[in-house]
Amino acid sequence: MRWSSWPWVPSCVAPCNCGAPHALLTRIPSPGVLLAGLGDTEAQQITLHPLVGRVFVHTLDHQTFLSLPEHIAVPPAVRITYHAHLQGHPDLPWWLRYTQRSPHHPGFLYGSATPEDRGRQVIEVTAYNRDSFDTTQQRLVLEIGDSEGPLLPYQAEFLVCSHDVEEVLPSTPASRFLSALGGLWEPGELQLLNITSALDRGGRVPLPIEGRKEGVYIKVGSASPFSTCLKMVASPDSHARCAQGQPPLLSCYDTLAPHFRIDWCNVTLVDKSVPEPADEMPTPGDGILEHDPFFCPPTEAPDRDFLVDALVTLLVPLLVALLLTLLLAYVMCCRREGRLKRDLATSDIQMVHHCTIHGNTEELRQMAASREVPRPLSTLPMFNVRTGERLPPRVDSAQVPLILDQH
Repeated sequence: MRWSSWPWVPSCVAPCNCGAPHALLTRIPSPGVLLAGLGDTEAQQITLHPLVGRVFVHTLDHQTFLSLPEHIAVPPAVRITYHAHLQGHPDLPWWLRYTQRSPHHPGFLYGSATPEDRGRQVIEVTAYNRDSFDTTQQRLVLEIGDSEGPLLPYQAEFLVCSHDVEEVLPSTPASRFLSALGGLWEPGELQLLNITSALDRGGRVPLPIEGRKEGVYIKVGSASPFSTCLKMVASPDSHARCAQGQPPLLSCYDTLAPHFRIDWCNVTLVDKSVPEPADEMPTPGDGILEHDPFFCPPTEAPDRDFLVDALVTLLVPLLVALLLTLLLAYVMCCRREGRLKRDLATSDIQMVHHCTIHGNTEELRQMAASREVPRPLSTLPMFNVRTGERLPPRVDSAQVPLILDQH
């Protein structure tokens, strides 16, 4: 079993000689000198050739955007983020995704084009230096064409729980996965069809615990039929065991372990070797329903007079309200006992006590009104606070001058 090369070929590839022995002895300039050229570089243009139905991966490397010399490696402290979008649009095409774990790691553009995406698409990538705030642009010209070679009607999708999506996008982990999968599949050419993060398929973000990964779905295609081992994993008996919390049936040795931890309960097999029958087109009718003996709608509705219903609805509440009003008026106005009956029901001792208090009160009021008490000085018409001089109370205050010295 052999794995074909990636189905995309860049027209210009920057050479890399960072592994030379003399590079370790070279004096690295300061980060400010290295990052100064980020905003001075002109927009680069790279032509790529994605294929329909094959996975496409392009790495956004810091080395390409920094424009460093060949013998100088990228400093680990450099922080660069990327923003990619379709030319003339604010976002990427629907089949293309972007991911970057952190500003210290490279970014990836990946996806799988469909037959509707054939043609030329231009992706504009902008790199942002988070330390010097410089920017540079790169233009990716995608010439999407049909894939060459035999068809791959047998397709299988695996959920790898031990990796994140950016860990399997480079060519080395992908080659290792296909090589390990060759032990479970019939001999033949295996090719990657698509790579999708588990978060894009409804997965949950794992807890920040060591060893927890987001997970990634890897879709592989081949011209060879599925092996007996894979068919047993996707059988109804295995699904029933998975529903009960038990491991599925696996009749062969797991050659993907321990490098790749596969969730065998989430293996999907798709066989496209047998064409699906075409859906029958519905025959348009005349729009008239056929005669149904169980459905007999009424043809005529008799006339109905709603005058009686309206009178009952309005008059009955009014009559009830009128009766309640008359009853309340009778209780409040016609049932009064009167003062005479109240006095007769009161004891003589209580009446004498009440009359005595009332007479004493009136007598005290008359005595207070007839006694001679001098009026307070402040109530007189004119009163001098400083000298204490006052005028007779009967003097007309309107004729008294405002200033006494002008008398």
